[in-house]
This record gives sequence, structure tokens and C-alpha cells, in this order.
Amino acid sequence: MSAGYINLDNWQLGFAALLIVLNLAISVWLRLGLGLGRSLLVASVRMVVQLLLVGFILDSVFALTTPLPVIGIGVVMAALASVAAVRRTRRRFPGIYWNSLLSTLGAAFVVTGAALAGIINVHPWFAPQYAIPLLGMVLGNLLTGISLALDRFMQGVARESGVIESDLALGATRWEAARPLISEALRTGMIPTINAMMVMGVVSLPGMMTGQMLAGAAPAAAVRYQIVIMFMIAATTALGTLAVILLAYRRLFNRRHQLCVTRLHTIGRTD
Repeated sequence: MSAGYINLDNWQLGFAALLIVLNLAISVWLRLGLGLGRSLLVASVRMVVQLLLVGFILDSVFALTTPLPVIGIGVVMAALASVAAVRRTRRRFPGIYWNSLLSTLGAAFVVTGAALAGIINVHPWFAPQYAIPLLGMVLGNLLTGISLALDRFMQGVARESGVIESDLALGATRWEAARPLISEALRTGMIPTINAMMVMGVVSLPGMMTGQMLAGAAPAAAVRYQIVIMFMIAATTALGTLAVILLAYRRLFNRRHQLCVTRLHTIGRTD
């Protein structure tokens, strides 16, 4: 055990797992059904397995000394995040996965790269100990913003299609007809990030800051890192959400200023 850091043994993890039993007991007591308890159990086992695998993998990842493997890992992470974002939406259109991938890659890599090279001044700039965790944090928040914004925009287009087509018929450009929906979708995508920033430090102590303090870092240093992270998350979410909405706008409104609502299709459930 290093100074300021308490290493957890397997038996301590097992004891922590008993906390899940409390949730299962509540489910049984209130007769919430087998579905909820089974879902909670499956989610718990899946989380443990995934995190243990990530722990083993990161030991090798953090030892990388060349940029290409680190970039490759980042691309895979961004691709998985982009797919997860789309799978949470209720409506789809051709090319939506590519739009999500381009928006996720562009926003996450630009902001994370700027933070690594220009703000934190990591040497080398691709140091996986910094690059992978920072990228993971911004991607986790970005996929939520993208899914919310896409869902709101497509829902608005489907709901207001009659009004939009009337505006277009009266001479409005496609941008003039779609701008209210774009603004509303962007606002919706940013809501989780803004809400988190409003209560951070007062209601909640964020995970990265807490983890650093548990590892022995001074609270003031941990706070500085958390501030940088939140600004990164806000910038990434804004850029990625705006990009994916503009790409969706170009798909659903053609150059002749026509609404192509037939490109939208509704799925039975979100995956």
C-alpha cells in the first residue's frame, strides 16, 4: 500500500457486492417482479467483468510508447460511443451511424488533443495514462448529448413536418424552417452537462476528483483537474451535438429546400 492510497483486496470487493443484495431484497419485498432483479444482477455481473478486463488491458495500454496504437484505441472507443448514441434514439435515417461517428471522432479528438497538448502539457502528447482516461470521460458524456439531441431533432421534424412544409412552400429556406428545431435539439443535448456543472461541488463530488483524492492527491490539485475535465466535456458535447444535428439537417432537408421526411423511420424500441 502506497502512502495515501488504500488497496482493495478481493474480499473487500465481495463485501461491497453485498450492497447489491440490498437492492434485490427491496425488489422482492415490494414485489417489483423478477425482471428488475434479474436486470440488476446481470448489469452488476457485466459491470464487474468489463471493469476487470479493462483493468488488465490498461496495464498494457499504459505501457505504450508510440502514438498509433493509442490513436487506434481512441478510434475504437469513439466508434463504440457513436453506435451507442444512435441505438438510444427512437428514429433513424440513412447514414445516421456515419454522422454520429464523424461528429464523435471530430469533437472528442479535437478537444482532447487540445487539452493534452495545450492545457495539461502532457509529454509525450499521446501519453496513454492521460489520453485514454480523458477521452473516455468526454466520450461518455458526448454520447448522451448526441442521443438526446438527435432524438429531439428527429422527433421535432416528424411532429412539425406539416408546419415545416408550409413554411418552405411560402418561401422560407431550409435553414429558416429548421433553425428552431436545431436550436431546441442543441439545448436538449446540453442539458445534462449544464445540470452537472450547476451542482458540482455543492450537491455532488465528481468521480475524477474523488478518485484523485482517494489516491492521495491534494484536494486543490484534484479540483483543478476536475475543472479542466468539465470544460472539456462541455466543449466536446457542444461541438459534437451541433455537428451531428447539422449533418442530420443536411440529410432531412435537400438542396432544393425540400423536407425529406420519408427518410425517417421509427424503430419498435431503443436497443
